[in-house]
Amino acid sequence: MRLRGVQFFFVVTLLCLCRLPLLAEPSPGQIYALKLTDVDGNTLSTADGHVSVIVLSKQTDLDKARLVGDRVPEYCLGNPTYRLITVIGFENGHTRPTRMILNALARGRLNGEAKRLAPRYLAKNLTRNPRDDVFAVLDFDGAVAAKLGTPAGPSMFQVLVLDRKGELLDRWTDVPTAEQLAVVVK
Repeated sequence: MRLRGVQFFFVVTLLCLCRLPLLAEPSPGQIYALKLTDVDGNTLSTADGHVSVIVLSKQTDLDKARLVGDRVPEYCLGNPTYRLITVIGFENGHTRPTRMILNALARGRLNGEAKRLAPRYLAKNLTRNPRDDVFAVLDFDGAVAAKLGTPAGPSMFQVLVLDRKGELLDRWTDVPTAEQLAVVVK
């Protein structure tokens, strides 16, 4: 009986130790080379030569995500070197039809954001379609958040800036200032 208790303790300890890297906060210098599929079916990579600003958010924090986008430096706007990706976390249990509806709603919201960006594009004489520069990933099972070292949950909101190789340059748990973003994405 005593041996069984030691074995149980060993297994529990091992499981806890194996989960630590998944629950550790993202830290600057760490590489997060991920492939993500956005709501339009595009595969996005965090290590494909783009500087990526990733906003992890729940639906309730989408206004904060929009504010991050508004604070991204003007030189990033329409510049294919930079990319803003919003990852929206959902609770488990959504059926396939519900996921399809949520994808459609997210695409509609992105269309609205592109219309909101259009005057800024015109002011910069950009001929690109702003819709091609806005990305959203729906994280139905917390897998994307976990790969970024951020457990899904009520306090999921984070902003991560990754360099062209996927190295984390900085992170915030609230909306960074425009100046903070400008210093990091340079």
